[in-house]
Amino acid sequence: MDRTTIDTYTRAAQQYAGEWAGQPPPDDLYALLLQYFRPGGVTADIGCGSGRDVAWLNAKGFLATGYDASEGLLAEAAAQYPSYAFQHAELPELAGVPRGGFDNVLCETVIMHLSPEQVGDACRHLVDLLKPNGVLFLSWRVTEGNSARDAAGRLYSAFDAQRVRTALADTTLALDEAATNQSSGKSVHRIVAIRRA
Repeated sequence: MDRTTIDTYTRAAQQYAGEWAGQPPPDDLYALLLQYFRPGGVTADIGCGSGRDVAWLNAKGFLATGYDASEGLLAEAAAQYPSYAFQHAELPELAGVPRGGFDNVLCETVIMHLSPEQVGDACRHLVDLLKPNGVLFLSWRVTEGNSARDAAGRLYSAFDAQRVRTALADTTLALDEAATNQSSGKSVHRIVAIRRA
């Protein structure tokens, strides 16, 4: 994970948590999760941020744990949702996150904060978290042209979706689409990948 991006999220964690809380609920995302995720399954939210989606997943009967690279965002998540589990982990390696133990993995608009060279490894590690027939929901904000940083210093990497598809070659793609994120209004790419048994 890009160190400057992590530091930015940690330094302004309360501000980002407030911004995300003020956005409309991502009903389009939630509809897709209900459509594709294994009901009631053990679920990891990789890049959970302030914990909103972990809370929603648990409320819908999933046994969800949130993982994030920013200690500041993890503190915000734990304060906002004290009944749920949040732990530190960083893409691409995801050290400390159990392999082969999850029915579902959510990684919503996170991998664009990696360098393009790290994206393939990150995708393979995300698949490694799944049980056979487990489901990965992966999305990222699309950056046109060259990789860039926003005014706060967060990295938004530009990479072709084929880089992700290649890394997911040992899965079955159930969804592969360009979309507009209902909550943020940004252009995103979404993939649902099922780990083969």
